[in-house]
Amino acid sequence: MKILFFGDSITDMSRKRDADGDVHSYGSGYVFLVTSKLLADNPTKYEIINRGNSGNRVVDLYARIKKDVWNECPDILSILIGVNDVWHELSENPNGVELARWEKVYRMLIEDTRERLPNTKIMILEPFVLHGRATDFDDKYEDFQQVKSYAAKARELAEEYGLTFVPLQEKFDEAAEKYGEQYYLYDGVHPDVAGAALIAGEWLKAFEKMEKQQ
Repeated sequence: MKILFFGDSITDMSRKRDADGDVHSYGSGYVFLVTSKLLADNPTKYEIINRGNSGNRVVDLYARIKKDVWNECPDILSILIGVNDVWHELSENPNGVELARWEKVYRMLIEDTRERLPNTKIMILEPFVLHGRATDFDDKYEDFQQVKSYAAKARELAEEYGLTFVPLQEKFDEAAEKYGEQYYLYDGVHPDVAGAALIAGEWLKAFEKMEKQQ
């Protein structure tokens, strides 16, 4: 079973780009933890590919989907995207993706993948945000709350297309309230070890449920 993770820096997490390390470089985040669990249980059953690229927005995913996804023909496509579509709009030279266009491009990504790879199962992960040095900078935390609108739209798309949805914001909120936000998302966006473990745990729950339904 080939599983491909597609997204931004939260998925990327410093994966290698050299010819020898690309396919088997999982980065240092949730993809690595998911891979560790799956391969520990059965090292011959799974092929895991990390195709996260730091800084990506949904339009960037669509621009590289043929090379990085369709050419790989994965059995499972796991997508996490959304925070940069908001974050990039908050810079001095705004380059974010407004919600209506984000939805439109996400739909294209889903529909075109289904047409090209009808047997590929798609998992949509919920984008998330917490307080942190990146999200609190220049009092922009309220602006970052737009991420939750993108999260709601991601859930709607998953439900509409009958895809597996992995909820994360509520889990981060609960964990942060109990132990502190800095232990989960060190800058409000990027996961520390505990945050990566939280994502991996929720992903594995959804994946195991999906496998049982097959």
